[in-house]
Amino acid sequence: MRNLVLLGFDLGASSGRAIIGKLDLDNKRLEIEEIYRFPNGPIRIGKNMYWDILMIWKEMKSAILQAYKKYKDDLVSIGVDTWGVDFGLLDNNGELIGFPHSYRDPRNKEAMDELLSKIPKEKIYMRTGIQFTPINTLYQLYAMVRINSTQLKAAKTFLMIPDIFNYWLSSTIASEFTEASTTQFLDPRTKTWTYDLLEEIGIPTDIFPEIIEPGTYLGKIDKILAEELGISKDISIIAPATHDTASAIAAAPIEEDYGYVSCGTWSLVGIELYKPLINKKSMEYNFTNEGGAFNTITFLRNIQGMWFLQEIKRALALKGENYSYEELTKMAAEARGFIAFIDPDNPRFLSPINMIDEIMKFLDETKQEKPKNIGELVRIVLESLALKYRRVFEQAQDLTGRKIRQINIFGGGSRNWLHNQLVADFNNVLVVAGPSEATSIGNILLQAAGLGYIKSLRELREIVR
Repeated sequence: MRNLVLLGFDLGASSGRAIIGKLDLDNKRLEIEEIYRFPNGPIRIGKNMYWDILMIWKEMKSAILQAYKKYKDDLVSIGVDTWGVDFGLLDNNGELIGFPHSYRDPRNKEAMDELLSKIPKEKIYMRTGIQFTPINTLYQLYAMVRINSTQLKAAKTFLMIPDIFNYWLSSTIASEFTEASTTQFLDPRTKTWTYDLLEEIGIPTDIFPEIIEPGTYLGKIDKILAEELGISKDISIIAPATHDTASAIAAAPIEEDYGYVSCGTWSLVGIELYKPLINKKSMEYNFTNEGGAFNTITFLRNIQGMWFLQEIKRALALKGENYSYEELTKMAAEARGFIAFIDPDNPRFLSPINMIDEIMKFLDETKQEKPKNIGELVRIVLESLALKYRRVFEQAQDLTGRKIRQINIFGGGSRNWLHNQLVADFNNVLVVAGPSEATSIGNILLQAAGLGYIKSLRELREIVR
């Protein structure tokens, strides 16, 4: 029996995890094991929000050490995926300039509004095919242009968050396609940066690296890092689909007439295509054409997902009321339904100080009934998400002419049975839940593809099935 041992880092906006994958090459079976987990989240300093990227790196090194202690030289490769849109800048010595801002930073909304008053939305969308949302990298960079940022002036290299970790792991500088596609300044048809668009808004174009495909071999682990940790210098570093959504969708056992919801902090709701779909109607519906593995396009809408429950849970904990997600779901299942609805896409829910207060204000302003207890509050959120998904799937069917006959829900949110049942009820189709660890599975199997052991997306998904 031939086994591969691979280490996948799945770094999310609320936690980071290190997952070992043991792939039985003869029987095409994968066994996964979480070996390390740590909390993550944006840090407020004044009006701004940042990522503590050095803390994340420190935890990653601890996880690598733990994996090596257990598996020794059987550990053949490491791959990293993270959330999209956020980035860091390197100086001419290859050192990080400052802490990367979080996509939830309030600076982004003003930057987006100002930029779209200067450049027509249609011009941006027809080049990039990316939905309009203030979190996009394009507006984050323009926020730096607006203040004449000294960091931007000093930058020699632009790297997305997973590309930074790949650089620190392997000493290789490159931009992986799926993550780069979230910026809103990459052309998904040619897989190249839109330099003319960047120049028009005052962003230097000589800082952007070569774009590589998911599954690219980046080299062996950095020698200094291997010596620091006391581990083998023979471990390969592979860029999987470094955007977590793309890794998750790669691991989703879906067919052409399936819809999907990749459900975590965000819900990514859409279908899989083999070429971008960019026209006036897709722009009107605000669909995004992000990169996928094996030359696919993840055609979807980005909707705030379990972020609502995370923030409700946090707001309750600040008052001394501590509930598990299972308890919140049970209360919602027992609560009255159809009291009120919120719009999950409303920018006010992106980074509120207190999510419960913000929902109550929204219900006040829209003259809807307020929940009488926590269960009713959570049910409003879950029903609102399911209704939003229905709208997105109806629009996707209108754009493509496809009839969606099944919806696959995967990622951490697929563990919420009430959420899944509401999606089935509201869409009147079969819903299949899982795998809950889709992102890590996709990451690990795309590493195996990068090493030459998996040849196609179909073969990868057969292993998942």
